[in-house]
Amino acid sequence: MKIVLPGGSGHLGTLIARACHARGDEVVVLSRQSVTGGPPPAWRVVAWDGVSLGPWASELDGADVLFNLAGRSVNCRYTQANRREILESRLASTKVLGDAAARAKRPPRIWLQSSTATIYAHRYDAANDETHGVLGGQEPRAPGTWRFSIDVATSWERAFNALTLPATRLVTLRTAIVMHTLPGGAFDVLLGLVRRGLGGTSGDGRQYVSWIHAEDFVRAIQWLIDHPEIEGIVNLASPGPLPNADFMRAIREAWGASVGLPSPAWLLEIGALFLRTETELVLKSRRVVSTRLAGEGFEFLWQHWPTAASALVRQIRDGRRN
Repeated sequence: MKIVLPGGSGHLGTLIARACHARGDEVVVLSRQSVTGGPPPAWRVVAWDGVSLGPWASELDGADVLFNLAGRSVNCRYTQANRREILESRLASTKVLGDAAARAKRPPRIWLQSSTATIYAHRYDAANDETHGVLGGQEPRAPGTWRFSIDVATSWERAFNALTLPATRLVTLRTAIVMHTLPGGAFDVLLGLVRRGLGGTSGDGRQYVSWIHAEDFVRAIQWLIDHPEIEGIVNLASPGPLPNADFMRAIREAWGASVGLPSPAWLLEIGALFLRTETELVLKSRRVVSTRLAGEGFEFLWQHWPTAASALVRQIRDGRRN
């Protein structure tokens, strides 16, 4: 198959590109960044600006899969400039990809569109799934930074749903935090805190953490590609979300750390200022599961966080950064 990955130069794109290349697929990454330093990737990298049509558009003609990962990282302070770039980078890239697909003589057979589990409401009582999930737009008391993330996700999905591509199967992926061992990823950052004795409970520790192991993330993408009957919204999240206190305890136990200093909400706010990020990424309760994947027969290899955390730690100790 030919798989085109707009915005595929980040962690998730790298995971998918490696797996698809390994199974013999032709992989094309559309990137705004030039490849500099280090060994060149094993797949083709084609330049685009994420805004306007160009020579890159020919890559979509005859492609089997378009997996759109394009968009500025949300791991930053939500200044007005960053908010504008976060939103516009997602809307513009979705629109121009839609224009390119509509012009193609042979449009992609499937379009996998990134979204986020953050679109769901902050809640403790029950898990949000594709059928009974409560969307964040129904949460009027959410803090401003939380509402911004919800608005971005909602606008992103609305732009995708507005496309008219009758020959292309459209799938929206509301993805939880993907846990992998690549440097700079979420697990790498959290384990770094644990190694420094700082990996205790965040806030009151009641907020749920939804996650998916990198292996299951890749398997789920390949499974969706191979199942033409699946379209619409799909949550990519393990069946085992758990409270932050238990989540961080599992990482400490996997590493062998006896203590981890807790971080109350006020301290997290100060730390977020220095780290140029937002506490929403830690304090919002993301309790999300995938009823659709389970109902259609997909089986998660990693359902329990303590087991997954231990496996990720072993990979890092063995020097195997996937």
